[in-house]
Amino acid sequence: MENFDILSFPKLASTQKYLVEALREKKLQPPAAVVTEEQYAGVGSRENSWEGERGSFFASIALHIADLPEDLPLSSASIYFSFLMKEILLDYNEKVWLKWPNDLYVDENKIGGTITQKVKDILVCGIGINLKKTQSGYSALQSDVSPDILLKLYLEKLNKFPKWKQVFSEYQVEFEQNRKFFAHIKNIRKSLSEALLCEDGSLLIEGERVYSLR
Repeated sequence: MENFDILSFPKLASTQKYLVEALREKKLQPPAAVVTEEQYAGVGSRENSWEGERGSFFASIALHIADLPEDLPLSSASIYFSFLMKEILLDYNEKVWLKWPNDLYVDENKIGGTITQKVKDILVCGIGINLKKTQSGYSALQSDVSPDILLKLYLEKLNKFPKWKQVFSEYQVEFEQNRKFFAHIKNIRKSLSEALLCEDGSLLIEGERVYSLR
């Protein structure tokens, strides 16, 4: 967690929106992280909202793109950041896996995910994870790990910056779990049963190359 500026809040609309605005206004500089105990207007994939109750994990992290592994295709940053978090979550639930490109699942149920965006030469990664089942009924990790501990473990892992080649070689094996699922490509639901995972993290589906940046 060395060198990270960390801002913690009891409640925010969105850690992602807060961090992006702080970067644009030069109130924060990477490496930085924002974490909140409760989020009520989070940013999800395909412009969906990602809301969650107290006790879940809501954080966004900003890094200079130049500090990322040299071999990381920027279009696959979502896979990279999601996979690193999945590796940590395995210590709390051995059934966690990464659905392409950015959704964290336990068995067949989504428990969280990541979203990435560029702000000039900075990459901002937002992460939301349901740690415990709540009154809303969403699936969850079902773990007592605290958000603060999870952020600490994640930032420590980021400080090591494993190469994309290493992450991809491990994800290739895990990708087979995607075969019975679908992905939204240009807002069209596409089966992943015959998808081919390419070395840059993109997919070949029905002859079309699909990239994963979200």
